[in-house]
Amino acid sequence: MPAARPTDTTLLDFFKALADANRLRLIGVLAHEPQSVEDLAAALDLDSSTVSHHLKRLAHVGLVAARADGPYNVYSLDLETLQRMAREHLAEEALPRLAGDADLGAAERKVLSTFCDAEGRIVSFPSQQKKYLVLVRHTLQAFELGVEYDEAQVNERLARFNDDTARLRRSLLDFGYMRRDRDGGRYWLVDEA
Repeated sequence: MPAARPTDTTLLDFFKALADANRLRLIGVLAHEPQSVEDLAAALDLDSSTVSHHLKRLAHVGLVAARADGPYNVYSLDLETLQRMAREHLAEEALPRLAGDADLGAAERKVLSTFCDAEGRIVSFPSQQKKYLVLVRHTLQAFELGVEYDEAQVNERLARFNDDTARLRRSLLDFGYMRRDRDGGRYWLVDEA
């Protein structure tokens, strides 16, 4: 298993701090108003030492802060840290980075090696649609965006992959990788493919 990157460690520490029912309850209480350890212990029916332990874990990741108020420390929830963590680490554009150095193409390569020969010809079709789509996408390399093809040209290109060109052509259309005009004379790749 690869070592965690600094960002991973920060995120893991954050989730570990939240991965306890009592700590979540503490956050809920502190979301209402700042409180002392004694007040939190009474509200949650926990020992003061248990509350102090949980507050230490939450303070370690910056979710709570303490300020002196006479002989007591009063703890408050740091909503800014919570929101910053969500923005930096859980935003839609940040989530793919969590994959790190994972081999995202391994599953597709396995499908291709199982259902294609060494030259890339499809030797059999899987029953699972997910695997079948890998093979359909594999045929896209025979086409160029912005180029129109007649049906004979499409069939000629698809024949490089399998003799069942009608099946492959239909699949390219059905799964939205290719479009054709009304009379079926011209075919082209869809930009989103």
